[in-house]
Amino acid sequence: MLTLHKLNLIGPSTTVRVSTAEATLQRRPMAWRDPTTVAMALAAHWGPEGLIWLDGDGSNLGRWITLGADPLEQHCCRGLPGQPGASDPFAQLEQLGPGHWCGWLSYEAAAWVEPASHWKADAMASLWIARHDPVLRFDLQRRQLWIEGQDPQRLEAMARWLEASSGAPQPQPRPSLAEERWHWHSDTDSFAAGVERLRELIAAGDLFQANLTACCSTELPADGPAGAAAALPLFLQLRSRCPAPFSGLVIAGAAANGEAVISASPERFLQLGPGGTVETRPIKGTRPRQADPQRDADQAAELVCSAKDRAENVMIVDLLRNDLGRVCVPGSIDVPQLVGLESYPQVHHLTSVVTGHLRPDCTWVDLLRACWPGGSISGAPKLRACQRLAELEPVARGPYCGSLLRRDWDGSVDSSILIRSLLLRGRQLRCHGGCGIVADSNPQAEAEELGWKLHPLLEALA
Repeated sequence: MLTLHKLNLIGPSTTVRVSTAEATLQRRPMAWRDPTTVAMALAAHWGPEGLIWLDGDGSNLGRWITLGADPLEQHCCRGLPGQPGASDPFAQLEQLGPGHWCGWLSYEAAAWVEPASHWKADAMASLWIARHDPVLRFDLQRRQLWIEGQDPQRLEAMARWLEASSGAPQPQPRPSLAEERWHWHSDTDSFAAGVERLRELIAAGDLFQANLTACCSTELPADGPAGAAAALPLFLQLRSRCPAPFSGLVIAGAAANGEAVISASPERFLQLGPGGTVETRPIKGTRPRQADPQRDADQAAELVCSAKDRAENVMIVDLLRNDLGRVCVPGSIDVPQLVGLESYPQVHHLTSVVTGHLRPDCTWVDLLRACWPGGSISGAPKLRACQRLAELEPVARGPYCGSLLRRDWDGSVDSSILIRSLLLRGRQLRCHGGCGIVADSNPQAEAEELGWKLHPLLEALA
């Protein structure tokens, strides 16, 4: 684990001391600026390392954008239990002080919750999280912008910088990645074979459902940007073509050598309100959107009526009710939405909503532990599904199927499941996709569904 504290990077000649934990949150309204313009200016002024962009906030999905740069503090964990230098990411999260924190937690962090031999090690950090003060908030509906933070000097310096900056910096080059450049670590036939193997295991009573994933990767062009320098252009390129309510970008700082998570996720994992209210929104069931309105409506209707997809969704709802029940007040678990249709620019989804109330003796990290990894991207029973998936998937998932998470000033937490996401490390760019497999899954149909999910992402970068 590596921890860095930065005290003097708000401006070239400004030295700032970190505010105390009891500092009052301050907000300052600013003249409206385009978020893309501001993000590019932040990256140009302070460098892209440590930059964050978060879409979505609270119940108003898609209305808000949060930007942060130049983190005050960052933490990084790597490795699996028993490996030299490895550290427990959940233990690190428990030690975080007050403030605005944002980062990612990887799927394989589950090894610290459920010790077993099947977890694969990934090159990317299992946890990278940073504290930003101040951050910029954009209300897209009302076209309002303000700066908020607990350190008056840093807030004032950011306000002066924003007032002085004019116009957008020169656009950063965006790599063109034709689909034929991508290398598939498992092709259509091997993915279909994996589906068939899971169907056999389900028939034998070994498990009930599992989310099988596949991975493809490519190298960024040698004559273009890589690592942190490439992350913001790639994110803006993806976001323009595949908007999603929980899309976001986290570019790690020096503690993780500029690794980045670039997400177009539509799925909320866990939201914890300051009063202890908990919400999760599992997605199970997918159909592609169609240009023709009638065909599009037919696709949506077919999804809503699909017994296979509805059963898969209900299984995960039951799993999450059980997970939340480990840390929530008895009797507080509710399902206000069961198998509802939600439509996005590229796909239709079936989404359920499960809620509860966190017990007073439990923390937000206890909540994460109880639900890690997410049921919608593992299976049921969860640990057995994870074991079988590790046997069938050729590479580690890393941050994919983990979470992009934020803890806000008031202690509230919101997090997404990292699906529809890209992982960047140096010049290597990875893209994963997955499908939920149940007893009546059709191997070829599941392979086609994988294409529905991944093709828009790869096409957006072409």
